[in-house]
Amino acid sequence: MLNALQVGTIVVVGLMVGVEFSVAFVINRILNALPDDSAQLGRAHGGRMLGALMPFWYIGSLILSAVWAIAGWHQPGAVLVVIAAALLVVSVVMSLLLLVPINNRGKTWTVENRPEDWKEQMNRWDRYHYVRVAVIIAAFTLLAAALA
Repeated sequence: MLNALQVGTIVVVGLMVGVEFSVAFVINRILNALPDDSAQLGRAHGGRMLGALMPFWYIGSLILSAVWAIAGWHQPGAVLVVIAAALLVVSVVMSLLLLVPINNRGKTWTVENRPEDWKEQMNRWDRYHYVRVAVIIAAFTLLAAALA
């Protein structure tokens, strides 16, 4: 049972890392290469779509890691799982304090109502997102190392 939890957690966190990595280094670069209106509209749509999904994924990943840490407390690698769960807490806090407020504004923007500094706000979101991606990659790496 613990083994299934470990593998499931790694798969869920790994998929989340893949999606967030793709957003940072593929999707946003594609959108940024489009004309302003298309780039902004694409980001707004992505903010609505992923903004609805990612809270469940982040919290679910954190819960799975915490359950693994508790269930496998006496197993080798338990400290790595605890550190990974702590990093996932950091990613959730970063999301709530830094990224979600920008995303909540951006997902409502249209060509007609976007602020003049919309590009700067999106660049700030991107910078925060790069840090968050690094944090969740570190968490994923620790989870994989704990299983090894």
